Amino acid sequence: MRLRAFLATTLLVATASLSAAAQSQPWIKDRRYAEGIGYRTGNLELHPGIGAELGYDSNYFLLADDEGDKISVIRLRVTPSLSLSTLGPQRREGGGDPPKLNFRAGTFLSYNKLFATDSKDDTAVGDNDHAVNAGVNFTLDVLPQKPWGFDLYGDFVRSAEPSNSIQDSLAFDRDSVRLGAGINWRPGGGLFEWRLGYEVNYNFFERDAYSNLNNYQHYLMTRGRWRFLPRTALIYDGKIGFVRYTDATNLQHDAQTVNSKVGVNGLITHHFAMLAMAGWAASFYESRGGVPVHNYDGPVGQAELKWFLLPQPSLAPDQATVGLSTIAAGYVRDYTNSYLGDFYRRDRGYANFSYFVAGAFLINLEGGYSYLTHSPTYFGDGTQRKGSFGQSRADVTLFAEYRPSDTIGINTTLRYDASLGNTRVPLDQTAQDNLQYNRYEAWLGVRWFM
Repeated sequence: MRLRAFLATTLLVATASLSAAAQSQPWIKDRRYAEGIGYRTGNLELHPGIGAELGYDSNYFLLADDEGDKISVIRLRVTPSLSLSTLGPQRREGGGDPPKLNFRAGTFLSYNKLFATDSKDDTAVGDNDHAVNAGVNFTLDVLPQKPWGFDLYGDFVRSAEPSNSIQDSLAFDRDSVRLGAGINWRPGGGLFEWRLGYEVNYNFFERDAYSNLNNYQHYLMTRGRWRFLPRTALIYDGKIGFVRYTDATNLQHDAQTVNSKVGVNGLITHHFAMLAMAGWAASFYESRGGVPVHNYDGPVGQAELKWFLLPQPSLAPDQATVGLSTIAAGYVRDYTNSYLGDFYRRDRGYANFSYFVAGAFLINLEGGYSYLTHSPTYFGDGTQRKGSFGQSRADVTLFAEYRPSDTIGINTTLRYDASLGNTRVPLDQTAQDNLQYNRYEAWLGVRWFM
């Protein structure tokens, strides 16, 4: 039965990024797909929406091929959402003075009703029929075009996810809270910009089986940008982190982390944009209970090349990664804290195709291959559970939507994700855990949005 090992190796994205907890719907993860014409009320614009989808999930509990019959389900998903913001440039009348603040907030709730495709699985599925995902977020940028300003941001995400056990008490339901603030310095009319900030994350597991993994992550962060050409900028990003587990008896190690990257971002031509960043990262884990520690000390970075199907002659360098009709390919190397060993390193290649035609038809195809290198992991008595090992992950998602009007979208989502190979992690001195799985999802839905 995959519990702790499975948790550590399947929640990779979710523990690395809060935005991933929105999980499935592209219009929740990306407001460019979500928002329509909206409503204006005073100096705010509102964008409500609601979506309903019916889908098939081939392996809801992410069972390995050698773990018996997989449990497939039909899923009914209903997702209301709301976003609000200060007026965008299209709605600000007559130009005038730049705004003194920019504000944006959003919320969503996604309810899943599950139906087993085989009656013998009714009990297992019924016991886990509680899948409610939810999120709230906000950003506030004060004096965004002045030499000095400050920003605040925050989000809360609730993610419901089963383990491969049918017991509800072992589900991976979790909550993540993030709050941050920063001071911004923009001399010289915005050609140069520097930010110094602080961020805190809290990760909370709702089930008692994983309560010892609850943790805080504090970050001191800085980033800078120098626009040395009209559409190209040098950029820097650095942070110092502190990982702290709330359970004093937990054998997971607290840590300090350092990450620093420098690079360039901007348009090469009217059609091509480039992002290239490279740097170094290191971790400093603190031994607890006599369990050995292993630290990451190596390169990190990202490289991406993007082609705009329509030319972008006026795109600013900080906008060079946005656009609705694009083809992009890239590579990322990073590392993050792990719930199995100390850390894992991720090497990921990815590609994306996004096309929006005449405001009526949207298609987005994205996928990637990741190779994860886990640090050695140990039992509580300090004996080695497994040496450093690799894990291959693959994923691909197709989202297509037809909009017969400005407020209605009819969409489909096809998704495949897998942990490849037969990576096995010992659960004790006799049993092993196979981390392999394959999963297919197919959805058909309709949504109303403004």
